[in-house]
Amino acid sequence: MTGLRTILIVGSGGFVGSAARHVLATWVHTSWSKVAFPIGTLTVNGAGCLLIGLLAGALEHRPDPAPGIRLFLMIGVLGGFTTFSSFAYETLGLARDAQLLRALANVAAQVVVGLAAAGLGWLVARP
Repeated sequence: MTGLRTILIVGSGGFVGSAARHVLATWVHTSWSKVAFPIGTLTVNGAGCLLIGLLAGALEHRPDPAPGIRLFLMIGVLGGFTTFSSFAYETLGLARDAQLLRALANVAAQVVVGLAAAGLGWLVARP
């Protein structure tokens, strides 16, 4: 598979996932508008983690049904839907491989680096 074709497969899946994220988060936020909590994001992240687990489990011992299907679904659609699902799947993989310290380090690093980067970006962008 060529580099451009791979990019197009992942990008088109990302479009689908991003649009789905927007639709679901908006619906949840509208439905639960009185809840003072980012429940839309929580719902999207939970759904994305469930979906990547289901897909990975279903495809783990089967060959790809078509060239690029894993790229389209797991990296494209679910990556566009939520990168939290990728983080959860990778951490689960470390834990399944009995690399518990690395799994915990990944959790800590993702949270610390993510919050620090968001804070730094906010500070830099402030007038």
